[in-house]
Amino acid sequence: MHAGVSEATVSRVLNGKPGVSAAKRQAVLGALDVLGYQRPARPAQRPQGLVGLITPELDNPIFPAFAQAIERSLAQHGHTTILCTQVPGGASEDEFVDQLVERGAQGIVFVSGLHSDVGASAERYARLLGKGIPIVMINGHKPETGAPALSTDDRLAARLAVSHLADLGHRQIGLAVGQRRYLPALRKVEGFRTAMADLLGLTSVEELIEHTLFSVEGGQAAAAALLDRGCTAVVCGSDLMALGAIRAARSRGLRVPADVSVTGYDDSPLVAFTDPPLTTVRQPVTAMAMAAVDTLLEAMHGGASRGIELVFRPELIVRGSTGAAPR
Repeated sequence: MHAGVSEATVSRVLNGKPGVSAAKRQAVLGALDVLGYQRPARPAQRPQGLVGLITPELDNPIFPAFAQAIERSLAQHGHTTILCTQVPGGASEDEFVDQLVERGAQGIVFVSGLHSDVGASAERYARLLGKGIPIVMINGHKPETGAPALSTDDRLAARLAVSHLADLGHRQIGLAVGQRRYLPALRKVEGFRTAMADLLGLTSVEELIEHTLFSVEGGQAAAAALLDRGCTAVVCGSDLMALGAIRAARSRGLRVPADVSVTGYDDSPLVAFTDPPLTTVRQPVTAMAMAAVDTLLEAMHGGASRGIELVFRPELIVRGSTGAAPR
């Protein structure tokens, strides 16, 4: 035999039977490759069940980061993830849920979906729990459903950014954040108001807040309005918005950070390599993903579902887009 082993050993390897050392098994498989034979198919692992993962569009790099971390954690527990991505004109969250239920999903993870919209009905989630399908919400919370949630501390995130800019001498600090309907945006506004009052003694900051879309274009429009009001620094509700704010500054001939400082939120992949590298507030994506999966699996295995919200501490990452306030 080409592999230097007995026919009985070859038979065990070809039939996927135990009793063969890893070295001998590899020798047999290597010999099959050399001789041009097809390797035997791996024995099918016992599936642990399907889990749905519903996210917004993947244009924002933070959502692929969450999806990858969640899918990796589920795979380590033997579960197959069905990724459902919402895109303009595509299936809605409710339609995806119906499809997942039809396919027998044993649980669903929601990332920044309707659960983050303060005006959206919680009934859809209560119905799922009523059917015995465990769910977990990330960055949004509907406590009345009894479903668990995991969120980054948005209030603290805003405070970290304001504190950093205040230490650099900025007083006219603006906030470019998402629409009022979204809980994370509302929490960032709360944190911004409190920080501006505590750290700078400014109790009236309405004109320093711009609600907009979580996009480059949204950030650019919001920053343009804030620059018109004399802001020397802009705190943004996402990294994409921060890139738009930098674009707005440069379109006016302003330098970042010499003339205007900009902070982001998320610490998305690649923002360390933008020009300038972006100062941002990091979401603990991996820790949140692992905790979400652990919470979901506990419910799937019969644990009681509790409507508590686990709040994770963000981290300020200082890079090159912030500097001393201009004189």
